Amino acid sequence: MVQLSICNLCKKVVEKSIFTRSKFIDSLFFHAKGGCGGNGHPKYGGIGGRGGNIMCQVKPGATLESVKNLLKGKKLTAASGEHSLSHRLAGRNGEDKVIEVPAGITAYSDVGTKIGELNAEGESLIISQGGVGGNPQNGWLGKQGQHIGIRLELKLIADVGLVGFPNAGKSTFLKAISKARPKIAGYPFTTIKPNVGVIKYDDLRQISLADLPGLIEGAHKNLGMGHSFLRHVERTKLIAMIVDVNGFQLSNKHDYRSCVETVLLLNKELELYKKSLLDKPIILLVNKMDKEGAQEIYDSMRDTLHNLKDHLHNYPEEFRPEKIIKFQSIVPISAKFNQTDIGEVKLKIRHLLDILAEEEQEVVNAEIELVKKLKRELTEHQGSMTI
Repeated sequence: MVQLSICNLCKKVVEKSIFTRSKFIDSLFFHAKGGCGGNGHPKYGGIGGRGGNIMCQVKPGATLESVKNLLKGKKLTAASGEHSLSHRLAGRNGEDKVIEVPAGITAYSDVGTKIGELNAEGESLIISQGGVGGNPQNGWLGKQGQHIGIRLELKLIADVGLVGFPNAGKSTFLKAISKARPKIAGYPFTTIKPNVGVIKYDDLRQISLADLPGLIEGAHKNLGMGHSFLRHVERTKLIAMIVDVNGFQLSNKHDYRSCVETVLLLNKELELYKKSLLDKPIILLVNKMDKEGAQEIYDSMRDTLHNLKDHLHNYPEEFRPEKIIKFQSIVPISAKFNQTDIGEVKLKIRHLLDILAEEEQEVVNAEIELVKKLKRELTEHQGSMTI
């Protein structure tokens, strides 16, 4: 009995250490201070050098974890500008401090003001300005650099976001449809950080997918791994919701939820995180159709899944979201054993993204035509005024 208790305790410690060691950093706060401006030289009219800026620049392979290791809990400070000297009247500018970050970063000030975004390799953004050098306008005294609290948030850039309860088969699906190699196991929370895979088509078209850690009922209350990972879905064009046809039960201590109940609960968690996510195109993948009795279960709930709103009254209040998802497509699949299913999903994803691109282009074309029309009307109006 004592030996068993020790084993259970060790298991809990190991599980906790896995989460601690593998914690994925997608948000980081630190203090930054631009360099001070150098003093001017009033006797000879010399201008002090500008203080160095602190800036973020996108570099492949960079992570917020590497930024955290660089900072080591310290304030980041750029170099000061040099004073104006009699033998060098123009003081040299302080060297800029450059932080290498991954694509998909949004920078905010400590009061929540958005400073800017970085979405492509080579892009840069000044997050803390260096002070102006001494000159006639400021009494020849160099100014202090900007001292500011900075929060960097990472939102993965992918075309499709995979959302579902733990152990629904998201990682298996990602492996089957792309070249990604996520961790796969028969227990919940095998995905503890986002994984990105790429679907490759015969005509060389590529579509990226992001597999996120599993949500659970009450994730908005920070249960399980919480729902902060849903920020990575905000930039995706399409959401693929994956559910187990047999439903879900986190452990023997938790209530069993049927497949339809998991769909409703996922709908509600997305809504509680950000209602605008429900405006994105969403497809539902009912997974593990290879299990015994799966087809009968799916057939019994097919109508409910296609008409959730009409069946909502059959479920308790705590299951009911305010806004019901209208799925673009519902596909039963076996991600582990049926490549035909995977091929069908690949085509559906591509088709939906193509339709979305066409709709976006129509909006752009309409805006261009509106601008042209306004220019013509303005030109005609100016011509009549001249006459």
